Amino acid sequence: MANLFTRLKDSISADFHEALDQKEQKNPIAMLNQYLRESEKETDKVRKLVERQYRLKDEFAREYQKSEDMAEKRRHQAEIAQQAGEDSMYEFAVKEQQEYESRAERLKASRLESIEQLETLERKYEEMKHKLKDMHLKRMELMGRENIARAHRRMDQVIEDTADKPYSKFAEIDRYIEDLEYKVNSSYYRNTFDSKVAQLEKDMKKEEKVTTP
Repeated sequence: MANLFTRLKDSISADFHEALDQKEQKNPIAMLNQYLRESEKETDKVRKLVERQYRLKDEFAREYQKSEDMAEKRRHQAEIAQQAGEDSMYEFAVKEQQEYESRAERLKASRLESIEQLETLERKYEEMKHKLKDMHLKRMELMGRENIARAHRRMDQVIEDTADKPYSKFAEIDRYIEDLEYKVNSSYYRNTFDSKVAQLEKDMKKEEKVTTP
């Protein structure tokens, strides 16, 4: 049962990630954003490695100087022990001097190698930063093109959808106003007709009275 649930969970997870991948493939800007985030992480890792290499170079320099100083110190002590006839002290000082000189040589070589490695890292780090900057600029260019394309598509859609509608709307408004005017005029004519007929009848009666002897 546990294996069944595990397989089911893995299957759902795979389908989910596949859906995300398909969505990203349909959106180049999203893919570029993801790639930029990954590149920024890698660039930051390289920056930390460069900083670490700087610290190693400085550490090699300090250890080299310490070995040089100790070798010189033991050389001077060996001379004093030899002059004093202290053979055991002399032998110890000479052996120590040789150890420090050998260590100094090894540290010197390591320091020079670390400097060369640091220069290589710095060059590659600068290249990474330039590439990252170029990708940011490319993203800005793509976003600008995407915005223009979206704006044109929306404007074209509005123009296409409303190509005939304004005129049909104006025609409807004209018909509505004409109908309204007709109704108003008809109502006015009906309302005044009775009064006009009554006035005509009144005038006619007056004329009859005048003409009757």
